Amino acid sequence: MLEQFRVQRAVAAPAAEIFAILSDPQGHVAIDSSGMLMAASGEVVTATGDTFVVHMDREALNDYPLGLYDVTVEIVRFEPDREIAWTIHGQRRWEHIYGYELEPIEAGTLVTSYYDWSAVPQELKDRAGFPIIPESALRATLGILARTVAPGKPRPELPAR
Repeated sequence: MLEQFRVQRAVAAPAAEIFAILSDPQGHVAIDSSGMLMAASGEVVTATGDTFVVHMDREALNDYPLGLYDVTVEIVRFEPDREIAWTIHGQRRWEHIYGYELEPIEAGTLVTSYYDWSAVPQELKDRAGFPIIPESALRATLGILARTVAPGKPRPELPAR
């Protein structure tokens, strides 16, 4: 059974500019396509183990009426200008990972967004309805990221593999 989404988009911006958005709590809110991230508190992350708080509202998903709530984002992978990933802590540790990998290409960066819920206990997967967000939300967030960091610039061509 599929327990991870991976989507890619070529973005006409250098990896450092993209990473600056991804390591900033306000950047997470700015590019979110799910509609759940309302605001964030905390400093730009600089290492594995760093945390910040995201103020959430799940109303956008129309699945569980949780009202306004906070989660703590903990960075679990951090390689400047290459990869950043995090997990979420709320009332429980969810054990799912969201992240981005950045690969320099001619005229920009190939950005891979991923969401991995394979470590979530099956009982929680069944009860909470994993995956929490659809693959289309990852794609939409990449579009918002591209619009934010490279407004109006065409997508770079992908290298032949």
